[in-house]
Amino acid sequence: MSLRIGVRELREQLASYLESAVPIEVTRHGQTIGIYIPIPKRPGQSERDAMLEAGRRMQEELARLGVSEDDLVSDFKAWRAAGHAE
Repeated sequence: MSLRIGVRELREQLASYLESAVPIEVTRHGQTIGIYIPIPKRPGQSERDAMLEAGRRMQEELARLGVSEDDLVSDFKAWRAAGHAE
C-alpha cells in the first residue's frame, strides 16, 4: 500500500510525509516521477535490517506497479546510453 501525491502536496507537507512509514508515489501532472520508500528503524534494529526491510517494501511497490527489476535495469541502461548520467 502506498500514497499517491503530487509534487506540490509533497513540498507543502514534506516534514509529515518524511515521518510516514508508508511508501509515497510522487506525481507531476498525473505521471509518476518518483517513489519514496521510508526506512523506519525500530529500536534495536540494525541499519542492515532496516535496509532489507526497505528493499522488501520496494519489491512490493514494483509488483503493484507491474514493473520488474529487469525492466528497471533495462530502462536505466537506456537512460545512461542517452547521455543522462553525466
